[in-house]
Amino acid sequence: MSDEQGGNRNGTEGAADQRCIDFVEQLTAYLDGTLPSPARRRVDEHLEHCEGCRAALAQWRTVVRLAGRLSPADVGDVDPYVRDRLMATFREVRRR
Repeated sequence: MSDEQGGNRNGTEGAADQRCIDFVEQLTAYLDGTLPSPARRRVDEHLEHCEGCRAALAQWRTVVRLAGRLSPADVGDVDPYVRDRLMATFREVRRR
């Protein structure tokens, strides 16, 4: 039986944590709509019961929406080091 924070009262909280880790690793494909149907269904089922992952998904949707508003001038003004680190982070998330 799960508690309100998504943990498990019978001592198997690790399984719930693993589902959250799996979700984070599939987040980019989920947002892109490229996650295969069976995996997407599992993610949707997880989201029904996990407030933390729903919050993470909402935050990433906000990032995507706001990033889509950036103009070339906005991006051109970003410090090259910061831009390179940000791009490396995005590439790493996509590889998982």
